[in-house]
Amino acid sequence: MNPMKIAVAGASGRMGRMLIETIQNADDAVLAGALDIPGAAGLGTDAAAFLGKPADVPIESDFAKGLANAEFLIDFTRPEGTLKHLEYCAAHGIKMIIGTTGFDEAGKAAIAAAAQKTAVVFAPNMSVGVNVTLKLLQMAAKSFSHGYDIEIIEAHHRHKVDAPSGTAIKMGEVIAESLGRDLKDVAVYAREGVTGERDPSSIGFATIRGGDIVGDHTVLFAGIGERIEITHKSSSRLSYAHGSLRAARFLADKTTGLFDMQAVLGLA
Repeated sequence: MNPMKIAVAGASGRMGRMLIETIQNADDAVLAGALDIPGAAGLGTDAAAFLGKPADVPIESDFAKGLANAEFLIDFTRPEGTLKHLEYCAAHGIKMIIGTTGFDEAGKAAIAAAAQKTAVVFAPNMSVGVNVTLKLLQMAAKSFSHGYDIEIIEAHHRHKVDAPSGTAIKMGEVIAESLGRDLKDVAVYAREGVTGERDPSSIGFATIRGGDIVGDHTVLFAGIGERIEITHKSSSRLSYAHGSLRAARFLADKTTGLFDMQAVLGLA
């Protein structure tokens, strides 16, 4: 069986390097391309040089050069960059695994449209553990539908630019859907001053940013006389990289379609 030919966007960044290392260590994948933005310090250098084992794959800013040999592109960059990559991949039949967060509704619509031309896995979190947690939250929400206040607390490193995290929002969406609500109508993203008594139908969010926290998420179901906390903590970006490869394997026999990690894991 031929190895999957995978390219990585944001190849010079922390997540990009983790993806490259994971691909290089996989038996069924090979690094086939590397992209970064114009002006990035690593442009022109070997994408795997930091591992001490060059891959003969230079980091490119030109999509045609960086993706010439790729069947898949894994992208954890920024919405504006991801959408440009997506447009190119859709036009050239390159499958995409998108872990980028912070898309607006127009961006999400563009991803759905591109999935009519190529196969895409789009998820706010590629971790297997997080996606199993989402399934647990779906079950818990149905059991705690009355008499329990729901709060979502997330913490990430100081460099993260969007808040709440895409994972926290996804958790809220899963819970709201399980309760027959629309998150847009019940989400509370900030509290300050005299806020009045808590609306029992609301889903609250709290955001922490600091240090090098990879990603912590806790959903609190607070009742009278008890509280239940469902928590996932990431200590390394490796879980996101492994999940991304699992997504690529899932797409291997797909030509078009939009999928999430629930589908990849058979949890949908």
